[in-house]
Amino acid sequence: MEKKTAPETAARSDTEGRPPRKAPPPSFHPSLWGDFFLTYQPPTATQRARMRAKAEVSREEVRKIVNSTNELPKMLDLIITLQRLGLDIYYEDEIDEMLRSVYSSDYRGEDLRSVSLRFYLLRKHGYDVSADAFLGFKDDEGNFVAEDTRSILSLYDAAYLRTHGEEVLDQAITFTTRHLQGVLQQSSPPPDEVYLALEAPLFRRARVVEMRNYIPIYENDATRNESILEFAKLNFNLLQLLYCEELNKITLWWKELHDESKLGFSRDRIVEMYFWMNGACYEPQYSHSRIILTKMTAFMTILDDIFDTHGTTEESRQLAEAIKRWDESATELLPSYIKSFYIYLLKTFHSFEDELGPGKSHHVIYLKEALMRLVEAYTKELKWRDENYVPKTLDEHLEVSARSSGGVTLASASLFAGVGDIVSNDTFKWVLSYPQLFKSFDMFVRFSNDIVSSQREQTGDHYASTIQCYMEEHGATMHDAREKIKELIEDSWKGMVHHCVMPTEHEPLVVSRTVVNFARTVNNMYKHGDAFTSSHDIKEMITLLYVQPTI
Repeated sequence: MEKKTAPETAARSDTEGRPPRKAPPPSFHPSLWGDFFLTYQPPTATQRARMRAKAEVSREEVRKIVNSTNELPKMLDLIITLQRLGLDIYYEDEIDEMLRSVYSSDYRGEDLRSVSLRFYLLRKHGYDVSADAFLGFKDDEGNFVAEDTRSILSLYDAAYLRTHGEEVLDQAITFTTRHLQGVLQQSSPPPDEVYLALEAPLFRRARVVEMRNYIPIYENDATRNESILEFAKLNFNLLQLLYCEELNKITLWWKELHDESKLGFSRDRIVEMYFWMNGACYEPQYSHSRIILTKMTAFMTILDDIFDTHGTTEESRQLAEAIKRWDESATELLPSYIKSFYIYLLKTFHSFEDELGPGKSHHVIYLKEALMRLVEAYTKELKWRDENYVPKTLDEHLEVSARSSGGVTLASASLFAGVGDIVSNDTFKWVLSYPQLFKSFDMFVRFSNDIVSSQREQTGDHYASTIQCYMEEHGATMHDAREKIKELIEDSWKGMVHHCVMPTEHEPLVVSRTVVNFARTVNNMYKHGDAFTSSHDIKEMITLLYVQPTI
């Protein structure tokens, strides 16, 4: 999550007892959605019962296809198709059995596409397979040999599941990227698959966004299966109805928060917040998790606004102390304009116990702890800013700024909120110990945000970003520093993939998968800029996900 945000309205005046800030906050465009989702229902709402009945029939028809597919290349094609359409969640046991068969097959064919798909799917699901399988597709001079764009796309996607030190995959990315860029330049209009690949390799795409984008691509595929296509459309339209119901609840809660807390300055981006969390967990069974995570994101945004722009240093410290105490009596510490917000924060976290239910209500303890640790990082950054302190090294900067990115707060909160169905307190405590997986993710979030927002933020009252810190430490230009940060972003991805392939004994695979799902959403939000700040960039995708059903 973006650490430094700014409000849409002017700072509160000093007639309310607070001194003005050193610099006026930057202005942002007003909400693109307003109250639209308070009452909106997709046109398919009246057909829900019929769609559910048809979806049940379609699901079993597709199950027959899954159970009757036993040739390795066809299994690979079927699995990747079901995953891209978001249907794999209905056939997890069958797909797991298929993957065990694929792994034991030790396939060493001469078909680059099949070898690439095999590598991609096995690595994605935690199998430790060697990248040496691709050495056979290089000539005597060490160059890759391939002309078929479909195979090159598969190699491109497979190569992005690289870990540190896998030179053959680094080389494959260079080769496939150059080829695909050539295809893009020579084709009019450019092929959808090539365009999407260069936007983001398959492994880095948010699942719900990929599902919506891939349905029309699959529909135009001459080899499509009509039963699979029908189920994909029905499934998406039913999910869309569920998402819109959740947006109704979230938008209403957002209005209540502002009415009760009387905060007029926090950024009105509740739909974008939900879109972000929806990208991290799209499955229907995680409805409560999406709602909790969106509310967490909203509170993080408001807290960020107070610490970064609206609160004085003293007020921000008072709020930090109140959150540490986590008790209604702590309102005595707070200025009047924050008291109602603080009470609403406590009230909402209490409601999370009802959201999670009797078996998981105690998880709220961990949600509180995650938020408290974020506020600690905000407080340390506040000290840096007030003292105009620039950390001497990038490592020193990251000791605080990685945690303040909010990445680990949301990724860990998703596990506490029920994503992955983890119930082990030992696992939760391990997550809060801040293991390397979460450090890699936090650095990824910090670097991704600083790449797109550092120039904007240096115009206001902000501390130096990782880019400015690197420039200071190494005497580098802005261009060279940005290139280095991009390299570190790739290093972070390699670290996260490593944990997917070789998790530690205390690290269930679902934890690394959850972290990767959040990394995908960050990649989606910061692809062309800061889409949370300038949400016009994602308006079309939000429309496709929540407003327009598939035909």
